[in-house]
Amino acid sequence: MDGLLAALYGELRDLADRELRRERRDHTLQPTALVNELYCKLIDQRQADWNDRAHFFGAAAQLMRRILIDHARTKKRLRRGGGHERLHIDEVDAVMRRSDLDLVELDDALRRLAEIREIQARVVELRFFGGLTIEEAAAVLGIGKRTVDREWVAAKAWLLREFSGAEKP
Repeated sequence: MDGLLAALYGELRDLADRELRRERRDHTLQPTALVNELYCKLIDQRQADWNDRAHFFGAAAQLMRRILIDHARTKKRLRRGGGHERLHIDEVDAVMRRSDLDLVELDDALRRLAEIREIQARVVELRFFGGLTIEEAAAVLGIGKRTVDREWVAAKAWLLREFSGAEKP
């Protein structure tokens, strides 16, 4: 495990840097700290059996999501009136690239999506938090690339409706 993490540290650091660039500019968590937290969580999973690089990064993406969400929730609790601000967006891809994206709201939306269509929530997690391609996500999930692409499009449409406050059928 230690050897694997050491070999992939650079890629994990790049992933953390990419994720934190999506955060607000005054974010207190640095890429190195995020990777260190991720490393601690991955070490606890000594019994994990990763099939390949994409599978490993899928697991890392899930853990990174949890770390970022926990961090965001803690910050909200510490602020006065840490109420959620409703996001208004034109498209989901744009909101996912925004530096002021409310990760707590995104996490809440992904939890609701998982209750309806778990595969779509997992695809969003792998693509957004893990930075995986359609092909890599398909490998992690053990499904076809066209299925992942279809689920990705459907998940983005669902998230757009959630974030825009549009009426739900």
